[in-house]
Amino acid sequence: MMHSRNYIFILCCLIGGALQAQDSLVIDRVVARVGGEIILLSDVEEQFSYIKDNTPDIDENTRCEILESTIAQKMIIHHAKVDSIEVGDAEVDAQLDYRFDNILAQMNGDEEFFQSYYGATIVEMKEKFRDDQKQQILMERMQQSLIARIDITPKEVQAFYKSIPVDSLPYLKSEVEISELVIEPKVNEEERQIALDKITDIKKQITEDGKPFEEMAKRFSMDGSAANGGDLGFAKRGNYVADFEAAAYSLKKGELSDIVESEFGFHIIELIERRGNRIHVRHILIKPTITDDDLELAENKLKGIIAEIEMDSITFKEAVRKFSMEVAPSYSNGGRMKNPKSGNTFFETSDLTPDIFFAIDTLTLHGITDPIEYTTPSGETLYRVIKLDTRTSPHRASLETDYDRIKQIAKNSKKNEYMADWIDKKYQKTYIEVEGIYSSCPNLAKWGKKWATTTP
Repeated sequence: MMHSRNYIFILCCLIGGALQAQDSLVIDRVVARVGGEIILLSDVEEQFSYIKDNTPDIDENTRCEILESTIAQKMIIHHAKVDSIEVGDAEVDAQLDYRFDNILAQMNGDEEFFQSYYGATIVEMKEKFRDDQKQQILMERMQQSLIARIDITPKEVQAFYKSIPVDSLPYLKSEVEISELVIEPKVNEEERQIALDKITDIKKQITEDGKPFEEMAKRFSMDGSAANGGDLGFAKRGNYVADFEAAAYSLKKGELSDIVESEFGFHIIELIERRGNRIHVRHILIKPTITDDDLELAENKLKGIIAEIEMDSITFKEAVRKFSMEVAPSYSNGGRMKNPKSGNTFFETSDLTPDIFFAIDTLTLHGITDPIEYTTPSGETLYRVIKLDTRTSPHRASLETDYDRIKQIAKNSKKNEYMADWIDKKYQKTYIEVEGIYSSCPNLAKWGKKWATTTP
């Protein structure tokens, strides 16, 4: 059974869950009213269907838990409106674009497949979920306004830590925090010209000799789109690097671009279709060959940077800012790498790639590895050095070694308690009516409120 102190934080994905549960047929009616907000039977049933698909062994009481959570959400929305918190149309549009762009990307930009799968166009689906999205933003803004100023003192962190039974303290594996400095080998001018000549000839074969673009892409393009004849599907602005995007958006339907040079190499682009801010293009990519000499120059450059750091001529962070590739995810974090698995900067040894694990295994604290050659998912060869920032041995969480982590957990707990107290107080001051069978849900009686009930 869901604990009453946690109900508000079980926030379903209003759009995601509803999309997944689209095939559930529900004869709709109002099952609850919260201030000026209503809860429909479909709101409960769609979420129940979505949860059951992922957890088949749930029982019928889950519907009561879903209603409890939804009542709490609607109460936040009701009081947000009472407090005149506003959400603009542009913000709603931006969130809808983001969500549906992600869905469409998983379908390789195929809008016809999207329409077939969901039984509606993207525009129709955005309109369908506009109110849900607006309410979700409103709820999040209200919560943020309530907890924004909540902070926690060192004494409160200590008290929180002491309140946890020793046997319940998590046992943490060995972890490290690491930073990286990444550079890209520079293509020499001879290889650059060879690549340029090759793509110039390919374009000539297409425009003058009548060779099909798709066939030439399959034969020559040096990226993953080659298998699809260079087809990149639909994408919106911001998905491509600047030079490629500028050229692609300047094209007319069926038109070929001039030869475009980007950080990946040389491209020929064809616009297949444009729909508003989205374009459907295909391309042919020819990459200049990186020679052994180019790789050696990059490696030597990194060795020189390491020498400057070790002589204290420059700090590692300063070197990252000056020399590291700006497109590296770590660049904006001073080189500090984030663990994609956890979202924080701590890596268990099992989370590290083998090349990094073995490179830092014998390093002393704050030591820097020799240059490491590695290949990106897109096939680019890069070089980097890794700095070992922190290392812990396997241990139970403690204030001495894990203060920042415990502080964050304690702060989140304090925010949760504040929100739960706020909800409990508002329950006593907000008109709530639960109708039909849900009026007998045992979890709804725990606040001691006398529910207004009706029959179906």
